[in-house]
Amino acid sequence: MTNIDQFGSVFRAASRSPFEHRLVTIGTVLVVTDLDADRTAALVIGVRQFLSVIDGGDASWPAVIGDEFGDLRALLDLIEQHQPDLIVTYRHLHSEGWNWPYSLGEYVDVMTQETTTPVIVLPHPGRDGSLPEKLRGTDTVMAITDHLTGDHRLVNYALSLTRGAGTCWLTHVESAVQFERYMEVISKIPNIDTDQARQSIAAQLLKEPADYIQSCRGAADGETVRIKVEEITIMGRRLEEYRRLIEAHNVDLLILNTKDEDQLAMHGLAYPLAVELRDIAILML
Repeated sequence: MTNIDQFGSVFRAASRSPFEHRLVTIGTVLVVTDLDADRTAALVIGVRQFLSVIDGGDASWPAVIGDEFGDLRALLDLIEQHQPDLIVTYRHLHSEGWNWPYSLGEYVDVMTQETTTPVIVLPHPGRDGSLPEKLRGTDTVMAITDHLTGDHRLVNYALSLTRGAGTCWLTHVESAVQFERYMEVISKIPNIDTDQARQSIAAQLLKEPADYIQSCRGAADGETVRIKVEEITIMGRRLEEYRRLIEAHNVDLLILNTKDEDQLAMHGLAYPLAVELRDIAILML
C-alpha cells in the first residue's frame, strides 16, 4: 500500500456523518379502522393514551371508520383528503387474516407503500375492537435499520416519539451471514492477511454506527424533555437478533424504514419483522 493510500484510508476512517436533529411535528393523526363509530371512538381513546407524547400538543385525531371505504382506492382518497402527518391502523384491516401470521393484509401493505405518510401498525384489536393491554405508552422505543449511520429521519422519529424520561434504543445489527461470505472471498486472495482483515473490517463496520449513535445521544442530551438514548451495535443474524432484542428490552414501539428506492416491495427486513412481530406497535416510515 502506498503512502497516499494509507493517508486516504486514515482520512476516510476519521470522516463521520453527524446526526442532524430536527423536531418531528405531528399536527394530524388519522386513525383508520374497519369498526363501527362507537368502537372506533373507543379505539381512538386508546390510541391517544398510547401516543400521549403526541396528544400533549395540539394534534387533531380524525378517524375513518369501516363503512366509509369499500376498497383501496376509496381509502387512499380519504387519506389524501385528510392530509395526515401520521396514520394509525392495525394489521389485517378489513380482513379475517389476523388469525394467521402470514401477512399484514392488503390494505396495510398498500397503505404503507403507496402513501408518503408514516403509518403506525398496531396489533389487531380482536373481535371486540379493544387494544391489547401491552399498548400502555411509548416509554421504550427502538429504531432498527441495516444502515443506521446517516439515517436522520428514522432517528428523529424515534427521539420524538419516546415519552419523557423514557428510553430510546438505537440499534444496528450487522449481518454475520454477509460478513462471512465476504471473508470467505478475502481468504482466497493471497496478498491479504485474512485474520487481520477479519478483525479490522468487523471493528470498522461496528465503529461507524456507534460513532453516529454517540452524536444522536449528544442531541438528545440538549432537549428540554430528557430521554435516555441507548446503543446496540452488534453482528449476528438480523431477524433473530432483532426479535431477541425487542423481547429482552420490552419495547413498546418499534420504528423501521419500509420503502426502498430500488424496488416496489417493502424494504429489507421490514416485512418479515412486521409480519412476525404481531404483538407490538410498529411505525413504518
